[in-house]
Amino acid sequence: MLHNALRGIKVVDLSRILAGPWCTQNLADLGAQVIKIEHPTRGDDTRGWGPPDLQSEDGGAAMSAYFMACNRGKQSVAIDFASEAGADRVRELVADADILVENYKAGGLRKYGLDYDTLARINPRLIYLSITGYGQSGPLAQKPGYDYVFQGMGGLMSYTGQPDGTPGAGPLRTGVAVVDLMTGMYATSAVLAALRQRDQTGQGMPLDICLLDVAVALNANQGANYLVSGVAPKRSGNAHPNCAPYEVFACADGHLILAIGNDGQFSRFCEVAGHPEWALDARYATNSARLAHMDSLRASVAQVLAAAPRQHWTDAFDRRGVPWGPIHTLDEVFAHPQVLHRQLVQTAAHPVLGEMRLVRNPLLAGTPVDALGAAPPLLGEHTDQVLGSPATI
Repeated sequence: MLHNALRGIKVVDLSRILAGPWCTQNLADLGAQVIKIEHPTRGDDTRGWGPPDLQSEDGGAAMSAYFMACNRGKQSVAIDFASEAGADRVRELVADADILVENYKAGGLRKYGLDYDTLARINPRLIYLSITGYGQSGPLAQKPGYDYVFQGMGGLMSYTGQPDGTPGAGPLRTGVAVVDLMTGMYATSAVLAALRQRDQTGQGMPLDICLLDVAVALNANQGANYLVSGVAPKRSGNAHPNCAPYEVFACADGHLILAIGNDGQFSRFCEVAGHPEWALDARYATNSARLAHMDSLRASVAQVLAAAPRQHWTDAFDRRGVPWGPIHTLDEVFAHPQVLHRQLVQTAAHPVLGEMRLVRNPLLAGTPVDALGAAPPLLGEHTDQVLGSPATI
């Protein structure tokens, strides 16, 4: 199991908000010691990103749900590294660290002596991960950036949303900060690869991960579609650009996702729908043909599915092996039997805030729940333990 895979690895975490903390939470979940450096009075910005907040019974302490989502398993140490003494303490922590993670503007830590070149002289084995909006070089390197900006700038919002000429038409962002989250995941992979390379060379290295690069990479098949065809994809609502029918349809009493991925599945769907002739129709017999005639196909499928309750269709789809899915609210998600079976909700006990319910890291499937990470920390909770001094710096 992976929950101890990084035991003995020390991480100094200077990151805030989401992309960096998502990476360092992965490292903590895999067993690394993650020391989260926070300003003594402000802390990570997301500590104030509530409600909702988890409150202690006496009301004397609170933690935002946002902060809880990405800071499990870390030690919070209060240091103001804008002071010379504070920067000295960070350098002391870095001297025997394996990894440093920061998400300040390019070159922003140089004035504190916490840049890669300075710290690599102290610790040549240090892997120094910088997460920025636009990267360490280039015309926009000094510009700050946020997830929402890159969902637009990287192209994702240009084809997400309802098509022009339909109700609600216009660009649409995703419901969570997907560029931040994927940046955290790419950063995690980069760090693990750098650790492996260091095993071979004995040397650390700087890592340059930026939200713009990730946003462009996230276009995936849509990006490849453009590079092959030269045609920029347009908004298509819930429809898939490469498969059909592959979208949301209304039944008599609710909605479902129909996810037809090949011609065999479409043929079985046609039998369930009572229209086996569709699978023989030249307009619909192949996936490429269905894409070319999506409007007429969509209208026919919608008319059929709307005539019966959702349960009628889902039972029939399951019997015939037709892929479909529900659209759950989060209360339905966390009550679902498969989610419960997979133990995706874990409980962590905090000495002040009490019981916390958190989502288990998917990397740790099969790991006993009692072996999972410690609760997210209060601001400065581990300062004395880590620094051996009661004073914040």
